[in-house]
Amino acid sequence: MDMITSTTLSRLLTVTLITLGVFALISLLMARWMSARVLRPVGVIAATARRLSGDTLHQRISLKAPPGELKELADTFDSMLDRLEELVTAQQRFAANAAHELRTPLAIQRSAAQIGLADSDPERVAWIRDELLEVAKRSEHVIDSLLLLATAGTQVPRPQPVRLDQTAAEVLTEAAAHAERRDVTFSTSLQPESVDGDATLLGLMVRNLVDNALRYNQPGGTVSLTLTDRALTVTNTGPCIPDDVAPLLFEPFRRMEQRHQASAEGAGLGLSHSALHCPGP
Repeated sequence: MDMITSTTLSRLLTVTLITLGVFALISLLMARWMSARVLRPVGVIAATARRLSGDTLHQRISLKAPPGELKELADTFDSMLDRLEELVTAQQRFAANAAHELRTPLAIQRSAAQIGLADSDPERVAWIRDELLEVAKRSEHVIDSLLLLATAGTQVPRPQPVRLDQTAAEVLTEAAAHAERRDVTFSTSLQPESVDGDATLLGLMVRNLVDNALRYNQPGGTVSLTLTDRALTVTNTGPCIPDDVAPLLFEPFRRMEQRHQASAEGAGLGLSHSALHCPGP
């Protein structure tokens, strides 16, 4: 009897151990399958990150999964790639436009120098000298504008109260000779207003707006400046800008009509400065 009982217990123990081993193996396989399934999005994110380069910023994870933390992580990563692609594209466009804008005055300088060396007429040489000086001045302005655009987003001065009406009046005094040469008159209505910002950058903002209003005007026209309720409005009697084009003019190097740069035109950077330096409400 004792022998039968011992044999039965031994068999039960063996069956139990085998059953536990099978369940342990199945549990291990299930755990590995579940962990691989759960962590698969992490692998997809890591693989996408490893493939990223300047030529593959258009790739996205586009994870198809139920809502959860990993889905939110993948969507956040895609949003970051959207912003990164926009920044890289803008940087590439900026570099290409900058190279074009700098190449134009250099070509003019080279042509003028070649003509001056071949022509001994004093009047002609004097004209070429003045032309070279003017082109050099425009080149310096373009370079300064590029440096300002490159650093404006990182070097933000501490805001200080600035009398915007006084700033506008100073700019108009500086621009009086320019307006007289273009046969343009100023009309002003400047209420005493103080805004928070940097005096130098605000002066540059107003100067750029006034310069554009004078540059793209007509003989006998006017430039009007109105300052009220902390809002400065600059208008002129030049050509109207279509509504669909106006927002684009705040991009660097953008002009209403893209064409070869003439000596009287700017580099298309003034309104970009104005957008960067305009204080918030």
